[in-house]
Amino acid sequence: MTIEKYHRACLVLILAAAITLMLNATSGWAHEREDTACRMTFSMEGWSALYQTASGYGTISCTNGQRSRVWLKMKGGGLTAGKYRLHGKGDFTGVRRLPDVYGTYAATDAHAGVVRSANAQIMTKGTVSLAIASKGRGIDLGVGFSGFTIEPAARKR
Repeated sequence: MTIEKYHRACLVLILAAAITLMLNATSGWAHEREDTACRMTFSMEGWSALYQTASGYGTISCTNGQRSRVWLKMKGGGLTAGKYRLHGKGDFTGVRRLPDVYGTYAATDAHAGVVRSANAQIMTKGTVSLAIASKGRGIDLGVGFSGFTIEPAARKR
């Protein structure tokens, strides 16, 4: 196993464990609050060189029938470098209605790839959390911290 594959495998295991812990910790809130399940599909592209920025669009669908096209942006920094284009899915927890998902989330970010790129993020905004996983194309490697903003697409100018 090459060092790159070893690092990627370790990163995936750490992120999977963190996502599992976060989802288990918030599962009790979901039962008490009668949460709505919401899922996001999205496409983003961006770059990083200590500073990280990305933007894109997505669609959020909830089990209560609410649906919205959204604009996404991410800005932050860390030990990160590269350029990428990603497509992925995300699951929200702690949502009662669609407007609960809008706003800026505090996010940790881990991404790795040469030609093929992978990204995993765990984000939180008050009682609402979002776990996303994406893949795409690019050359990138790093770990960072950022703000991830979700807005209704109609507000984008």
